[in-house]
Amino acid sequence: MSKMKALVVHGKEDVRLEEVNIPTYAENQVLVKVKACGICGSDLPRALDGKVHEYPIILGHEFSGLVEEVGSEVQNFRKGDRVAIAPLLPCGHCEYCKMGKPMMCEEYSFLGSREHGAMAEYVAVKEENVIKIPDEVDFLSAAMIEPITVALHGIDRVPLRSGATAVVFGAGTIGLLTLQCLKARGLGKVYVVDIVDEKLQMAKKMGADDIINAKDIDVLSYLETQGKPEYAFETAGTPITQMQSIEAVQKLGKVVFIGTATKEFKLPPKSFEKILRGELEITGSWMSYSAPFPGYEWETALQYIKEKKITTDLFLTHISDLSEGLNAFYTLRDPQANSIKVMFKI
Repeated sequence: MSKMKALVVHGKEDVRLEEVNIPTYAENQVLVKVKACGICGSDLPRALDGKVHEYPIILGHEFSGLVEEVGSEVQNFRKGDRVAIAPLLPCGHCEYCKMGKPMMCEEYSFLGSREHGAMAEYVAVKEENVIKIPDEVDFLSAAMIEPITVALHGIDRVPLRSGATAVVFGAGTIGLLTLQCLKARGLGKVYVVDIVDEKLQMAKKMGADDIINAKDIDVLSYLETQGKPEYAFETAGTPITQMQSIEAVQKLGKVVFIGTATKEFKLPPKSFEKILRGELEITGSWMSYSAPFPGYEWETALQYIKEKKITTDLFLTHISDLSEGLNAFYTLRDPQANSIKVMFKI
């Protein structure tokens, strides 16, 4: 067999299910038979808005599967192993890689964006990017490991104090995972803010102590009356939630920006004074890696799934086949669909 099915992006809103060559694998790579691949929010502009590095491209970086073949230099895997994949391909020789900061690599590649990904039946992956998964973790749950690591990396950008109060802005996949990771880390009260009731109800099911619909409630006034949180985690990437995350925390509070910004964010003097006079700690969080590569985040995410600290089944609102193609991307973008995670079962 030399051909496989893959979703290939050829242009804006031009996603085709095609037969393409099964990728060749190098001596230090394994060939993975993909079993599940999630659609990330970052895949939407690639598939629907033409925001790709080049065409054609096979998307998909949240995935799991079975080892089909192994290269001659591969030592730790064999045919039939159940695996999840870390999609970052750091160069290994730039200043940041040598510092043990692969997420800051200046010459990285990435499965599903800079080279072909896993919305396909097979993908070739370097051995160092492969993580074994136990039998009790199913493939759909294992495909959630990558977004879990994003949340873990984000909350660990600041020192967490057990029993403290936090607010999470945004109840999408990363926001809900941030919530669950915070609870797993022993935080006390965690608020979740969004404008979609269905997502907020999902947050409640996943352990949120209080939910706030920003369409109905003045978020900042409400938090003022309840007691300002020490931590704010912004996952929505909108100017209003970015501003609210700064205004919401108490003096000496800590703010982590996890969500990717899509619009200009202007900081008024009042908010700057809040940062200055309140000595706030504000930081960003990028990807989900540390050293030794791929990092503690990946083993921790797997452990949280095994221990049921992360309830992956609640995230899987839509399971699709590759043949659904473009419609699966539309589902994730459609606010009426109330989707959290759209997953291809392959």
